[in-house]
Amino acid sequence: MTTLELVVLAFALAMDAVAVSLAEGLQLRRPRWRDALLMAGMFGLFQALMPVLGWVLAFWFADAVETATPWIAFGLLSLIGAKMLWESFGNEADEHTTPTVTVRSVLPLAIATSIDAAAVGVTFGVLEVDVAPAVLLIGVITFVLALAAVFIGSRVGERLGRWATLVGGLILIGIGLRILLG
Repeated sequence: MTTLELVVLAFALAMDAVAVSLAEGLQLRRPRWRDALLMAGMFGLFQALMPVLGWVLAFWFADAVETATPWIAFGLLSLIGAKMLWESFGNEADEHTTPTVTVRSVLPLAIATSIDAAAVGVTFGVLEVDVAPAVLLIGVITFVLALAAVFIGSRVGERLGRWATLVGGLILIGIGLRILLG
């Protein structure tokens, strides 16, 4: 695999994380750097770790994992999206509160958006790709794009108010459906 092919692959893998970061940014209104870095860091870390996991486990569990992963991603993203939809119809007083970004709140999103990267890890084994530089590139590109998406989403979210949370929830459910329907 050439460097250009790896860069294109990294951008493609990062798109789910970017969309989710954008959706989360819609809710945050004015994110703190700590929150944005935590979110982007978790997405970058999991996008980098999942291909390694796929590469290692490919030979043992490839068939079982391949059929279950779209359902897992769909379930996680749909639950979080549904929660956002519910919150969008909450009290008007809640409209001006900023959601708390924690490892616990970002972890399911990071896992759900990086499951497809595990399948890429399987192909790394088949194509004899040097895994270390590949996953570093995937992680860094995802981190940078997700970080930018949080701040872009927050700018849009400031203007949309509670509609931003509604749109963010619909985006998460849509990403889950796209993963499920393939």
